[in-house]
Amino acid sequence: MIAGTAASAVAKIEARTPASRDRAVDGLRALALLAVPTGHWLLGGFTLDADGALHNASPLSTFGGFAPVSWVLQMLGIFFLVGGYASVLSYRRRRSTTATWLRGRVVRLGRPVLGVTAVWAVLLPVLYALGVPATTLRTGSTLVIQPLWFVGIYVIVTALTPYCVAAARRLGAWAAAPLLVSVAAVDLLRYGPYAQAVPSWLSVLNILPGWLFAYQLGVSWGEGRIGRRGARVLLVGGCLLFAVLLVVFHYPASMVGVPGEVRTNSHPPSLLVLALAAAQSGAAILVRDRLGRLLARPALWAPVVVVNLSAMTILCWHQTAMLAVAVPGSFVGELAGLTTSPDTLGWILARLSWLPLFATLLVVIGRYARGFDAPWETGTRRARTRRAAAGLLAAGFAVFALGLA
Repeated sequence: MIAGTAASAVAKIEARTPASRDRAVDGLRALALLAVPTGHWLLGGFTLDADGALHNASPLSTFGGFAPVSWVLQMLGIFFLVGGYASVLSYRRRRSTTATWLRGRVVRLGRPVLGVTAVWAVLLPVLYALGVPATTLRTGSTLVIQPLWFVGIYVIVTALTPYCVAAARRLGAWAAAPLLVSVAAVDLLRYGPYAQAVPSWLSVLNILPGWLFAYQLGVSWGEGRIGRRGARVLLVGGCLLFAVLLVVFHYPASMVGVPGEVRTNSHPPSLLVLALAAAQSGAAILVRDRLGRLLARPALWAPVVVVNLSAMTILCWHQTAMLAVAVPGSFVGELAGLTTSPDTLGWILARLSWLPLFATLLVVIGRYARGFDAPWETGTRRARTRRAAAGLLAAGFAVFALGLA
């Protein structure tokens, strides 16, 4: 019965897929999307204090040798690469002004973010009334809002698409070079011999060029200005730069933030992030044809479609799925791999056993949360009131999660 239903769904997805669909690009996007919850669920843990409150922790604080796992799971370079590629195709097909095109993409990204933050704004007082410690609520709020920074950055780089297209047409893959140089210059200032004289806010200057780098590569790829030769240069050059930064300049090995560490590669992005993005981008372009042939198989293509359709749900709600287990677990006490300190190999094995439950809850939550992805009612007074209320709730949650209240 189940097998028959699955086969029917696969056949339906295959029949509805246009022949012109670039399956490889969708496959790369799905891979990058799935890496986000996997990375957060594996590399993020909790500790339980004497009052029963949860605090963020990471196994990388103890097991620094596991940092290469973060090299695999940090696939935002691929995501921005594919985003740039897809934006070029969408930009070419637009039948309205650039402003209208951009507004449509922003609204599509903003609805799910507004939804998850508004829901959590309502949940916070309810959970507090039920006895959840304020520290746990602060920890949970930080985790929920943590992945959402990406949406704001993605909106900004998307708004720059027309300029990225112009740069790609003139310079090809070299259009991304000034962004890399900019990040290198800021890194030299903040980590070089005069670092003590440099203000701490200077690192913020890396945020836009750091994440625009892979997006610009994607735009150049979409414009047909990066071929297999250029992809090989990106792959080899990115790997060499990555190795030099690690071995010679002693950049932190982890691609994600580690509690207690002074330096971090991702917030904001360091030159090491761009080196990894370059290598990943080169590899992605090189495997595109092979991946496309592989995804011509309906049974492999169907999951890719499902993941892509659930992109914002996965991004916005995967931390909520983990917290839906961890918060009740904190009332039970120390549960291996969930509320115990992530400082033993046993924790890692136990955490792996929790992942299927996190994934199942994400699917369940997604069935209801996808309603936030759909276009909202417009034009009526009731609709305007609902949007205003959701906006106020979301703003309140953001203030709490960012530690401003």
